Amino acid sequence: MAGLPPLTPRQLIAAAAARFRKARLAYGHGTLNADDEAAWLMVHALGCRFEDLSARMDQALAPAVARRAQALFDRRIAQHIPAAYITREAWLGEHRFYVDERVIVPRSYIAELLRDRMRPWLTRAPATILDLCTGSACLAIVAAHTFPRAQVDAADLSAAALAVARRNVREHRLSTRLRLLRSDLFAALPGQRYDLIVSNPPYVGDTAMRRLPAEYRHEPELALHGGHDGLDLVRRILGEAPHHLTARGWLVMEVGHYRARVERAFPRLPFIWAETSGGDDCVLLLQKAALAAIPPAPARTPRPAVARRRRTPAP
Repeated sequence: MAGLPPLTPRQLIAAAAARFRKARLAYGHGTLNADDEAAWLMVHALGCRFEDLSARMDQALAPAVARRAQALFDRRIAQHIPAAYITREAWLGEHRFYVDERVIVPRSYIAELLRDRMRPWLTRAPATILDLCTGSACLAIVAAHTFPRAQVDAADLSAAALAVARRNVREHRLSTRLRLLRSDLFAALPGQRYDLIVSNPPYVGDTAMRRLPAEYRHEPELALHGGHDGLDLVRRILGEAPHHLTARGWLVMEVGHYRARVERAFPRLPFIWAETSGGDDCVLLLQKAALAAIPPAPARTPRPAVARRRRTPAP
């Protein structure tokens, strides 16, 4: 209204966060609460870096910027769409990725392990890496940056997801070291072996799928749904991975907070569970010898699925 003083980012963020809480929005696509979500959208409206926001919190906003921020907040509430899809960007650590509704929003705990160079399990840098169910290629790109001499393959069944992955690979200037393949898990990789296989497959079961908040329903269903108990692709990967690992190769797979379910399904496999910011029940590790020596439980008939990237396990 005429005569009112200009609004500041602090005021708009506080008001938006209150509206987000009243609307009962769900988070987990890069932020974990209403205040951070509002701040992230404010950064996008300002066109600044997130780390620069604090210095601008009490500066008067130009009317056009305030209107742009309000439009972002309004869309977030009206559509319950994740902020990453609104801004067309997501981050894993220091790395930015383009995202849209063709891929799941990047948020894998495996990225934390890659940034630490997979210590203490890897005693030497891997020469060959596979990101299975790559989606936006975020984990493949983080792996390529972490291990600059490695050749990296990234596979996904979805042609639409691979189109997004190609954009990210190009923007990160990794086209000479990172190969994208359309593949149903290992189907297009006969005879290929890797020092490190990382995978974040769909692992949400039927019951959890029915309870997903609206925000998760903007993501491709096949990127989340892992069959009746969520373990269809997990079973296939555990069964096939030994044929695609080098002698000392490691499989690293994210399974949500489903450690107990996985251990019940595979009681003879000596899983190692990595400690991440999500706890010690999300990411499993197995070396080839452990996989080869103890056969996994019989696989169920797989359901066709597209595996893409997710960070926060589904509710």
